[in-house]
Amino acid sequence: MYEPKLKKDIRCPLEYGLDIFGGKWKSRVICVLSSKETLRYSALRKEMTNITDAVLAATLKELIADEIIERRQFNEIPPRVEYSLTYKGRSVVPILQNICRWSGAYYKDDTEKALLQCQKCDYQFEK
Repeated sequence: MYEPKLKKDIRCPLEYGLDIFGGKWKSRVICVLSSKETLRYSALRKEMTNITDAVLAATLKELIADEIIERRQFNEIPPRVEYSLTYKGRSVVPILQNICRWSGAYYKDDTEKALLQCQKCDYQFEK
């Protein structure tokens, strides 16, 4: 995994939070797992749109390292691995839903380009 030359210099809780669930893919993975609860890698990959295997694997590793996602490996043949949100991961879902509500007030909705998981999102914005 990529190791940055300089250590992150996080100086406030907001920076920490944005580092944990910010970016293009982390919040999407969290939202998908919050609605599906437990998914295998292939099912998670199907739920995510336009993500490569390398990016998904790296995103999952980062979320596991930050204790947002739990990876459970079963000693079976063929091997089975499942991903689910931890308590810490479930606690961030209301925050992401609030961000989604706020964004819904200002984001011009384009239903043709809406992501599949966003179409299923349970936030309700009332104008």
